[in-house]
Amino acid sequence: MEHHQEAAIQPREQPQAPAETAKVLIRQVKRRSRRRVSAEDKVRIVMEGLRGEESVTDLVRREGITKTAYYRWLKSFLEAGKLRLKGDHLRQANSDEVKELRKELASLKELTAELLLENRRLKKTHLD
Repeated sequence: MEHHQEAAIQPREQPQAPAETAKVLIRQVKRRSRRRVSAEDKVRIVMEGLRGEESVTDLVRREGITKTAYYRWLKSFLEAGKLRLKGDHLRQANSDEVKELRKELASLKELTAELLLENRRLKKTHLD
């Protein structure tokens, strides 16, 4: 019986190196604690940067964001403005909207098919 218990014991997986474990943990903490900035705040921050009343360095420090984030928002802001001025102002649907529209379309197609079949059935019974 003792032999049977030994067979049931699984060997442990080798633990990760402490440095690797720390890197993974830090990455997870950063990802979960990342501050979400609303669209309105992004526009406000970009507009303040465009006004030039204070340096971008001071602005990003005060707002608690990185320069990379600021310049990425600035680029998006300016690109959207260019598209709007060109007359291309149709907004792209977000993924939730697309999923919902696809679901609705599938439902409407199914309903259309059912109505078509019912219409054919009624025509056949009326002609007979």
